[in-house]
Amino acid sequence: MPKKVVPEAERRRRRPTRQGTVLSEKLIVRTALRMLREHGSAGLTARRLGSALGADPSTLYRYFAGLDDLTRAIGEELVGRALDSWTATGKWRADLRALGLAIHASYLAHPQAALLTASRVTGRPREIEVDETILGILRGAGFDDADTVGIYHAFIDLTLAFAALDAGALAIKDEAREADEEMWTSTYARLPSETHPHIAATAHLLADRMNLSAYPIVLDTLLNGAETRLVATRNQATGTE
Repeated sequence: MPKKVVPEAERRRRRPTRQGTVLSEKLIVRTALRMLREHGSAGLTARRLGSALGADPSTLYRYFAGLDDLTRAIGEELVGRALDSWTATGKWRADLRALGLAIHASYLAHPQAALLTASRVTGRPREIEVDETILGILRGAGFDDADTVGIYHAFIDLTLAFAALDAGALAIKDEAREADEEMWTSTYARLPSETHPHIAATAHLLADRMNLSAYPIVLDTLLNGAETRLVATRNQATGTE
């Protein structure tokens, strides 16, 4: 049976840790992010986290029900940072694009954490705030509820899928990633046109593009489709072609 999590106001340490800091949920999450960056998901344990905080490992369970609960809090921190960096303009397409890019960038700033959390649903306040914001943008633009949910589903899954994909490339060792990136010039660009005419014809373009994220392009494709659907719906409502 999971341990009961004590409310934040009741569980804050009255005495500083050995390092002179007062524990809080936010401090634990930020320390966990640092540990993930330095050691990967295998290095995130209660013992190591307690050591990094200068506290007994059992202290973690006064703030979180367990490491899985901490994982959800890490995911919420990433989406919360994205939301904090984003400013609405009132133009639905520009706002959705900017928010998607902000979420993608927030996850890529912490690739190890992205791999751990991108597939999770946290149910926490900042994640809920992001979802409410996206749905509000779409409904405010004039999409009906069915289209709103469909576009929201595609938008958030696309964003998190690319966050995980691109984070995976950033999370591997530098030498391995560099070897992968060089493959487009060291191997693909040298394939003869007699046997691989299409690769040979586009090799210079592949080398320029394939080491970049395709997320902005695919995001624009999704938004193009959504905009076309919105225009068609409005035309149908007014009886225009």
